[in-house]
Amino acid sequence: MNWLVLIACLAACGAPAVSGMLFKPGTWYAGLDKPSWTPPNWAFPVVWLILYISMSVAAARVALAPGAALLLALWAVQIAFNTLWSGVFFGLRNIRAALLIMAALFASVLVTTVAFWQADRIAGALMALYLAWLAVAFALNASVWRRNPQTS
Repeated sequence: MNWLVLIACLAACGAPAVSGMLFKPGTWYAGLDKPSWTPPNWAFPVVWLILYISMSVAAARVALAPGAALLLALWAVQIAFNTLWSGVFFGLRNIRAALLIMAALFASVLVTTVAFWQADRIAGALMALYLAWLAVAFALNASVWRRNPQTS
């Protein structure tokens, strides 16, 4: 594993983490109609911490693989979408636009997961955990959008 890449990726994960801290759910989110299967608020930072570590380890594992530049570029694209989502959903309170960003995030993570899997199965499996969480996040975003049409 490339330790410099791991540190750089953990630092890059700071961007979406900071975005999440700057744009907190607050009373607006609390007042939205959400499905009964919505995870409790405390679960989000715990899950994201685990995912940021996992996706950083995945990137570090593929950093020396053939085609590493493309693999890391794919990883960077998903980080950009990840960073954007919180500001649009919680900051701008635009649930529909956030859903579109979530779709792009999901697609970019799917492509990254497949590419990582081909280079390193453990890296692919670590990204698959992220993809599974994003499936839940996408469904939650879509449900909140449908239940709160006045907010978009």
